[in-house]
Amino acid sequence: MNQNIINEAAEIVKKNTVKERKYNGEICTLTLIDEEGYPTSSIITPSKSDGIKWITFGTLLDGNRAKRSKACKYACVCFGTDEYCVNLVGDIEVVTTADVKRGMWYDGLAFHFKDSEDPNYCVLKFTTIRYKLFINGEDVEGRL
Repeated sequence: MNQNIINEAAEIVKKNTVKERKYNGEICTLTLIDEEGYPTSSIITPSKSDGIKWITFGTLLDGNRAKRSKACKYACVCFGTDEYCVNLVGDIEVVTTADVKRGMWYDGLAFHFKDSEDPNYCVLKFTTIRYKLFINGEDVEGRL
């Protein structure tokens, strides 16, 4: 295991997470399994993270992301540019508790929801099981 590459991946995730600084268009790709068993990807803004261990996202409770996350816990999150690729595979869950919703709230969500108490706002919590990282010309794979 190359801890330096893992630490760099954690910094990449952190710099692309809204709760770490003011919203500036940060996005990543979230892949879920759809109703027919196929992978489907969409871009989404990460709310908060703990390195590459877990990442949260705000989304619609009645939307496809939450429905798919409830139906199948398998997910993949990818941060990428021409300089790096942080590919994380793990489990995702839908969280609707008020304290978690408040803690993950950021100003950009006001475009979609009234506030953190909006009944259609929920949090998706992704927990990494394995990773594949390409940073500084190095490939690193492993499990957490």
